Amino acid sequence: MTLEERLEKIEAMLVVLVERQTVKDFYEIEEFARIVGKSCFTCREWCRLGRIRADKKLSGRGAYARWVVPHAELLRYQKEGLLPFSRA
Repeated sequence: MTLEERLEKIEAMLVVLVERQTVKDFYEIEEFARIVGKSCFTCREWCRLGRIRADKKLSGRGAYARWVVPHAELLRYQKEGLLPFSRA
């Protein structure tokens, strides 16, 4: 393995570490699903059913808003799990 290949490998690992440590205000469903180890569909259903606290934000893709999960809710989910079903 050449020195340049080793440096590229180290840079790639650093990018992964920085992404892992970055704290955002909001996570899109794809990011949230990757962090918690669930599918995007499952996480969208949790949002729709109120099992996690999420907001709809305009995505710039027309009239359709996307679910986003606040960082505080991610931490709450990791500590406590899903919210109970609400009988609305």
